[in-house]
Amino acid sequence: MESAFKPDCMSGRTVFLAGATSGINLGVAERFAEEGAKVYVISRDPAKVSSTVDKLTALGAAAAGKPADVRDYESVEAAVADAADRFGPLDFVLAGAAGNFPAAAAEMSSNAFKTVMDIDVLGSYNVFRASFAHLRKPGASLVAMSAPQGERAYTLQSHVCAAKAGVNMLTKCLALEWGPLGVRVNAISPGPIADTEGMRRLAPTPEAEQAVKNRVALRAFGQPRDIADGCLYLASDAARYVTGALLYIDGGLVLGDGSF
Repeated sequence: MESAFKPDCMSGRTVFLAGATSGINLGVAERFAEEGAKVYVISRDPAKVSSTVDKLTALGAAAAGKPADVRDYESVEAAVADAADRFGPLDFVLAGAAGNFPAAAAEMSSNAFKTVMDIDVLGSYNVFRASFAHLRKPGASLVAMSAPQGERAYTLQSHVCAAKAGVNMLTKCLALEWGPLGVRVNAISPGPIADTEGMRRLAPTPEAEQAVKNRVALRAFGQPRDIADGCLYLASDAARYVTGALLYIDGGLVLGDGSF
């Protein structure tokens, strides 16, 4: 049987990426552009959207985008409709927008907690719900960007842990509801990824970086390309029988350090 995971495996397919103008998700956008996809990006910053579209176009992709806040359903809905009008039915959708900052639960405001819940849980729902009418059925693949906090408890991360746990369960529920239509829904849980805003906030010093690496089985940070390749796999025909899954791309972080 011919491999379904081959060069240009996204050629001619339409991908819609939320939060894809920086960090890990920008790497995903660039990877799909390299593989021949038609790429549509959204984020809140118009300048970043424009810059990202220019980068993707320079890679040879058909690319477009629109400023949109994932917390605002109408703005997401308008962007999804624009993407489908330009490029056709959506083959792959990424809900990648996320919020994070260290905060003790006893000191964090209710509004701060709500902000992260709104970006991660409501934002993921809005992206997937708005895309539903424009998905290729059967055949579409949806991915939510989760995190280790969705599976493990961390101090100073109660808001993120709650939000990512919600994202994980949303993924499973949509996989059940939309599976009969031939739509697959999965999530990716990245580990510590080098040169990202999240790691600069959570590990701001060399000592903090090493402490994080010591909790990873492979004792190293991942690269944005690692996450992009995971998205490419889930979008491709190689993952045609994968849905409702949480794919760990974390170097073994979720395993813990193995100590008694």
